[in-house]
Amino acid sequence: MGNTRIEKIPKWANAVLILQDGSIFFGVGVGSEGIATGEICFNTSMTGYQEIITDPSYFNQIITFTFPHIGNVGANNIDIESDEIFASGVVLNNIPTMPANWRSKISFSDWLKENSKMAISKIDTRALTSHLRKHGAQKAIICFSKNKENFDIEKLKEKLNSAPEMQNLDLAKSVCCKQPYSWGEANWDIKNDDYKDIKISNDAPHIVLLDFGVKKNILRELAKYGTKITVVPATSTVNEILKISPDGILLSNGPGDPSATAVYAAPVVKELLEQNIPIFGICLGHQILAISLGMKTKKMLFGHRGANHPVTNKLTDKVEITSQNHGFCVVLDNNNLNNIDEFSKSLFDSSNEGILLTENENIFSVQYHPEASPGPHDSNYLFKDFLEKVKKCKKQKLVA
Repeated sequence: MGNTRIEKIPKWANAVLILQDGSIFFGVGVGSEGIATGEICFNTSMTGYQEIITDPSYFNQIITFTFPHIGNVGANNIDIESDEIFASGVVLNNIPTMPANWRSKISFSDWLKENSKMAISKIDTRALTSHLRKHGAQKAIICFSKNKENFDIEKLKEKLNSAPEMQNLDLAKSVCCKQPYSWGEANWDIKNDDYKDIKISNDAPHIVLLDFGVKKNILRELAKYGTKITVVPATSTVNEILKISPDGILLSNGPGDPSATAVYAAPVVKELLEQNIPIFGICLGHQILAISLGMKTKKMLFGHRGANHPVTNKLTDKVEITSQNHGFCVVLDNNNLNNIDEFSKSLFDSSNEGILLTENENIFSVQYHPEASPGPHDSNYLFKDFLEKVKKCKKQKLVA
């Protein structure tokens, strides 16, 4: 898939992508010149590239987009899931054209430059994706330099080999908030092309979100129901969380190996499970909840990333098309399923997609992203279901 000899670099190429298994792809750089390493994966979404690239769950990863036209509608300051680009780099098929969208404020290339990030384009992403499906997600390195003398393949390979593996890597501490904060932004105002805050009543339920790398649209989905929201760091203690007097707790999405994050997060969640407070987990939050309940997780061959993943839901007796982004999954051990109901499975590979405590239906979690962003809204109702559980539990406490 390439040649390490400098004279074999195509005349048109100014960037190179090298995989851990030695595969080499030459291309054209976009954004900032430089070098980026990370685990390479692929995403099958056709829309929402800006939300995907700013999702904290992609921290320390290089995203290959299977859809060929990425960057053509430019970028703005609204369609983002965090305040920075957390992905290490991006792999594209076509070179992005100049933006053609009324909401665009900046070109895709300039947006990457502003954030000191790079992409490599003119890559056969179909071949690359097939390779990753067969051989699995792995470390990779991108080098973008207009000076081809910087393409020292052997030195790049050495740098790649020294990069950390995703397995056993805790990344939540690196992307979560450092101090608690409140959130009230919810509905998008199409007239002003911006999100607006909502009014919160004094008796509104209070949700504490344990931030492992939360997406903004998860917060917006909670806020639109008029809830009071406090976001706390992933490393928060039980006392720090309970001091805020939560009516419900949400365990957010995030990057890295869940077993590494669970070292400090699972003991906290275990204690919270004893407080009779409704708990809802999403993605990494789902995995942390599962580990807290005695289950384990494992690294998948290439993971699930995209906005077109079908899952079963036996609670609704429906198939839902979901948005997903995870490279690890929960392993269900029949010995640990006495009080746990696996209510959702992937129709792609039968991997676990959702669990519910049979003895306490206020505790549940899903592997997929019900807020989508981007993606279908088939599972959006889960936020409403969670908040109904929270309100019911709060009312029972007030009566008692």
